[in-house]
Amino acid sequence: MAAPLIFIDGDQGTTGLLIHERLRGQIDRQSLQLLTLPADARKDAKRRAEAINACDIAILCLPDAAAREAAASIVNPDVRVIDASSAHRTTPGWTYGFPEMSEGQAQRVAAASRVTNPGCYPTGAIGLLGPLVRAGLVPVDYPVSIHAVSGYSGGGRAAVEAYEGPDAANALPFQVYGLGLAHKHAPEIQQYAGLTQRPMFVPAYGAYRQGIALTVPLELRLLAPGVDAARLHACLADHYAGARHVEVMPLRASSALSHLNPQALNGTNDMHLGVFANDHGQVLLTAVFDNLGKGASGAAVQNLELMLGAA
Repeated sequence: MAAPLIFIDGDQGTTGLLIHERLRGQIDRQSLQLLTLPADARKDAKRRAEAINACDIAILCLPDAAAREAAASIVNPDVRVIDASSAHRTTPGWTYGFPEMSEGQAQRVAAASRVTNPGCYPTGAIGLLGPLVRAGLVPVDYPVSIHAVSGYSGGGRAAVEAYEGPDAANALPFQVYGLGLAHKHAPEIQQYAGLTQRPMFVPAYGAYRQGIALTVPLELRLLAPGVDAARLHACLADHYAGARHVEVMPLRASSALSHLNPQALNGTNDMHLGVFANDHGQVLLTAVFDNLGKGASGAAVQNLELMLGAA
């Protein structure tokens, strides 16, 4: 049987290049074949449509509009898709590519023909909130606030150029953005975390290339009676028990930390979750992971392996 043919549409962008890099070993062992287009054909709609209809699985690493156009060009019913853009994340008929999100989600990804990769920030927010909301420990209408700091690679090629190009000396050391409170990740977080109200989401970039530290504060007085940090932690630990790529820090380990390093898991597909608390009824949920790993390219490769029956 021929090795599966994978087409990365947008393989010269940050996400596409890293997917290619992560698949290199499998390509070298000939367990995968990679279909690429020459530089002069990458914006040729006809050539791209021919390529996407000739592959077994297409991975779309494109801007949203181009991803929608690419998906619409598929006429071969055997072609399966992983969309790394945000174009289809809340679109009916697409399977959300966060295998650890809920029971059976990995199997749904494995069987799907259309998979939409999670956003980088939503991976952390949904990873923390989803199990707690489904367990009834966090109310569905809780006034959720999320703050996250990402490496500048999360801003794509333009941000990388700003921090690594000829004008890098003028790049801001830290910037909070999305001040209009209309970030495109908010509906995605609301839907898959199971919230009835739009979360307050405030993102930021730091002057480092990759890695995310995301936090969600909770007030115990707004939760059900008897819910405390230990119960929240136990719920998360139980949900992710045995998970290959998501680890919940023991409460004792969390209490010994004085800071979070957003770059701690760079180069991996892992995510570490934590629960911190004080004596004043306040809890902080945390997630640390690589925005180009579990938040993008690593997640796409994990989903690809599931779809190929290799994970």
